[in-house]
Amino acid sequence: MALDAAAVVNQLNRLLAFELTSIDQYTAHSRRYEDMGLNKLYERINHEVDDEQAHADLLIRRILFLGGRPNMNQREAHTIADDVPTMLANDLALEHNNAKTLREVIAFCEQSGDFVTRDMLVGILKDTEEDHAYWLRQQLALIDRLGLPLYLQAQM
Repeated sequence: MALDAAAVVNQLNRLLAFELTSIDQYTAHSRRYEDMGLNKLYERINHEVDDEQAHADLLIRRILFLGGRPNMNQREAHTIADDVPTMLANDLALEHNNAKTLREVIAFCEQSGDFVTRDMLVGILKDTEEDHAYWLRQQLALIDRLGLPLYLQAQM
């Protein structure tokens, strides 16, 4: 079975849209945290921007390797918020949607016989679920346990 590189590229561009959206949303939220004086949240979310840029870079390089063109214009819907709990919840929802799409594209790559791309995507999925989404869930749980004022004080 010959690899349908164009089909894989289409799937990778779906994922690239999530990564670019994540970069945009995390950048907006991190700068909002910084403006609010919540330096710990700023530093962590700004670090997430770097992680998402690394994921986007991997996808772009793979798309180019497969002879495709990265779609740098496509984005998912942004959900920029103004308050901390909503910002965290919106970021978590984005990570969940990204993970769902990653699983779909991983399955597509398996069915297509593109195990190199599949393995690359498994690494991105691990970052998405075990690092990004996990940390966001922790923060929302801390807000529930501590209350928002105490949580915010700890983020200064």
